[in-house]
Amino acid sequence: MENGLESTGDSRLDLAVTQWLKYDKNPKTAAAVRSMVKDRAMSELQKCFGARMEFGTAGLRAAMGPGVSCMNDLTIIQTTQGFCAYLEQCFTDLKQKGVVIGFDARAHPPSGGSSKRFACLAASVLISRGVPVYLFSDITPTPYVPFTISHLGLCAGVMVTASHNPKQDNGYKVYWANGAQIIPPHDKGIAAAIEQNLEPWPKSWDTDGALQSSLLNDPYQDIHREYCKTIQQHCFHRELNKNSEVKIVHTSVHGVGHIFVQAAFKAFDLHPPYAVEQQKDPDPEFPTVKYPNPEEGEGVLTLSFALADQEGATVILANDPDVDRLAIAEKQESGQWRVFSGNELGALLGWWIFQCWKLQKGEGKASIKDVYMLSSTVSSKILRAIAVKEGFHFEETLTGFKWMGNRARELMDQGKNVLFAFEEAIGYMCSPAVLDKDGVSAAAIAGEFVSYLASKNITLSHQLRSIYEEYGYHISKNSYFICHNQDTIKQMFERLRNYDGENSYPKECGGFAITAVRDLTTGYDSNQPDNKAILPTSKSSQMITFTFANGGVATIRTSGTEPKIKYYTELCAAPGNSDLNQLKTELDNLVDAIVEHFYQPEKNNLTPRPE
Repeated sequence: MENGLESTGDSRLDLAVTQWLKYDKNPKTAAAVRSMVKDRAMSELQKCFGARMEFGTAGLRAAMGPGVSCMNDLTIIQTTQGFCAYLEQCFTDLKQKGVVIGFDARAHPPSGGSSKRFACLAASVLISRGVPVYLFSDITPTPYVPFTISHLGLCAGVMVTASHNPKQDNGYKVYWANGAQIIPPHDKGIAAAIEQNLEPWPKSWDTDGALQSSLLNDPYQDIHREYCKTIQQHCFHRELNKNSEVKIVHTSVHGVGHIFVQAAFKAFDLHPPYAVEQQKDPDPEFPTVKYPNPEEGEGVLTLSFALADQEGATVILANDPDVDRLAIAEKQESGQWRVFSGNELGALLGWWIFQCWKLQKGEGKASIKDVYMLSSTVSSKILRAIAVKEGFHFEETLTGFKWMGNRARELMDQGKNVLFAFEEAIGYMCSPAVLDKDGVSAAAIAGEFVSYLASKNITLSHQLRSIYEEYGYHISKNSYFICHNQDTIKQMFERLRNYDGENSYPKECGGFAITAVRDLTTGYDSNQPDNKAILPTSKSSQMITFTFANGGVATIRTSGTEPKIKYYTELCAAPGNSDLNQLKTELDNLVDAIVEHFYQPEKNNLTPRPE
């Protein structure tokens, strides 16, 4: 092998390593690769060079470290070169408009990688091709990148973040000119362009030159000011906010959220929330939590509960590290804390935003026909129930904010008013200024909502019960099984498609009658006159939704990023049916039947979700 190193005995591996060492100018990753070859650490080499990270609609997400399967200086340069080449094909005005780049606070000292370093390298690549770059000079929330695209009219954006993943991971998230995350076919186009641009361009490594370039702009101050100004259009109770006695605790879970949520509260004239001191400053080690993910609920909120009890606060707001998600907990009369699910928060925020719209518009019926709310197909159908009763439109999209953001842009371009969109994974789009989930605006709007309810002596839990009593209880139960065998997963779904003979789906499950089936892998939908699904289909992932005669809906799907077979179930009761215990029992029984008859965990050797 070249570079004076011995062959690994695997010619394909030798070639990959030789090319890597020719291109990589990062001394830490290059030394790590040399050391692996020298020590003949074959399993490590296979892990690092076995397969290049796959660029998809979510961009990239992987561990930081050496090799083509990891996030590092060279793979960031290669990815950005492909992205830049693809943008050059798509936009004739790329060199007039430019691209925005943001980053979080992640860092990995062993490989010399960090979000800031990756962002500077991405800027360097684009500037070397004459593309203006708006590179934030400091850490920012993910929602600031789509906001900047829309606000400045740019061609695209990159956010370097791994959101709430474990500390060793990083990611590269891409937004298009419409301000939403990319959807097909852009992912395939970018992936192909990356493969054609693996060799670093002459000035790609020159970050010093790029940082001196007249093409480099720092949007930090302007965008922070404009964002805070823009979200004020969603503030409807300023006087009440100023005088509110309600105490709120906020945690940014060692991420970037602290100063931005404080600023958003100030923009709404809300009293600043109490910050969890041990978690308020960015720390790439996430020292106080096992996983920096507020979706995990109580474990992440232990320090928040303690501070709230000490200060007499009744509500906790928690953002994930890149501030695009929001979790909320409330102290109950019993003294226990209740952490709301993403679906419950979708009901609360959706209801509140509609009330604010009514207040703003008066009761005029003229414009309600142009009002829309969206949610993903695996999220609660509560917005549909509210829409039916109140007269606005509700639409479902495929899972993921990329679909909701793009659909919202289409509707806005037709003059429609998209008030709200949400997904059950605690993601909320409360303002059309950001066509993605945004935990900053959601935190401020939630702060005002809590203050308003407190002035009426109502808790969030009481308000949620009122919503369910008015529009019908919607109770959900979501979980997953772990399965590392792709063949087992395929056989499980094929069995459901050929349940009673060829091409026949189940008509019942453990005594629960099935009234409709939608299969977004094959494009079948029994509810449509021609049996063809309206939502886009994808053969690369498994997803079947069953509707039951008792008002139950269950979706079974594979995960794009983890070895999981997930299920999302919901029982939608008619208004007036308020026997909650009976509804919960019925949903539990339905889930047990789905697990027993459709998952067959013993036969398929599936591991249940760890408690």
